[in-house]
Amino acid sequence: MVSGAAARHARGVERIDREEMASFLRNRRARVQPADVGVPAGPRRRVAGLRRQEVAQLAGMSVDYYILLEQGRGPRPSRQMLSAISRALRLTDGERSYLHHLAGEAAPMPDGPARDVRPGVLRLLDRLADTPALVCDAKYDVLAWNAMATALLGDFAALAPGERNIIRRFFTDQSARARHDPVGGEHFARESVADLRSAAARYPDDPAIRHLIDDLCESSAEFRDHWDKQEVTAKRSRSKRLYNASVGWLDLDCEALHDPDPDHWIILYSAAPGTPAHEALKLLNVIGTQQLSTDSR
Repeated sequence: MVSGAAARHARGVERIDREEMASFLRNRRARVQPADVGVPAGPRRRVAGLRRQEVAQLAGMSVDYYILLEQGRGPRPSRQMLSAISRALRLTDGERSYLHHLAGEAAPMPDGPARDVRPGVLRLLDRLADTPALVCDAKYDVLAWNAMATALLGDFAALAPGERNIIRRFFTDQSARARHDPVGGEHFARESVADLRSAAARYPDDPAIRHLIDDLCESSAEFRDHWDKQEVTAKRSRSKRLYNASVGWLDLDCEALHDPDPDHWIILYSAAPGTPAHEALKLLNVIGTQQLSTDSR
C-alpha cells in the first residue's frame, strides 16, 4: 500500500514535462552569450550561447546533473536548483515561472512589489496632459505621476520617497484625509486596508509591507480597527468626490488599471464632458501648468 506522502510525490513527479523542460533549457542556453555572464568566449567556441558545463558552473551544480536535465532524464530538480538555473540562464520572471511549471513546482514569489515603472507606462502618463494619472505599487507607494496628478493631489516630488504612500498619508495626515468627502473616505479606508492585507499575503517576506502595517497599527486606531476585521475584498474603480484648494469639490471617476507583471496600478481621474468637474479639471490644467512654470524659474 502506498502512503499518502508517497502518492502525492508520485503525482508531483508525473506533472513534470521532461521533454518540454529539456527543450526549453537547450533553447535558453543557446540564447545566452558568454559575455552576458562574464564568461570568456575563447577562440575555439563552436556552440551557440553557453556550454553545458558553463551553465552548471554558474548554477553551482554538477555537469552530469545538468546534462541529464537537458536530456529529459534525471531526478526532479528542487525549487532551489530551478532558481539557480534561472539565474544562470538569465531568465525573465515569466520564463522562470514557466520553468518551475514544467518541473511541477510553484514559481517563487518575488520578495516585494516591483519599484521600476515600465517606460511605456511613463510615456503614457506624459501624454495624458489633461488627465490626472499616477502609478502605485501593491502597497500604495506612488512610483510615478504626471503634472495633472500634481495639480489635483499635491506635489509628490516634494515628499521623501518613504512618505509617498497613499495609505500612510490617509491615516496619518489630516490634510490628505480632508481631500475625501466622509462617505468616500470611509470607502477608501476600508478598501485600502483590505487591499494591503492581500498584498501582505502575496509578499509575505517583504519587510516594507510589514513595517507599514506595524507602523499604522501603532499610530492609527482607525487603521487597526479595519485591519482586525480581516477583509480582503477591495473595489479599486469607483466614483469619488475629492477636494482641491484651487477649484473646490470635484465629482470624478477613478479608474484603476492593473499592470500584472510588476503588480502596479495605473490610477486615472476623469469627469464626463459638460459636467462642473470636467470644467474644473480644465481650469486645474491651466493653473497647474502656471504653477509648474513659476516653480521652474
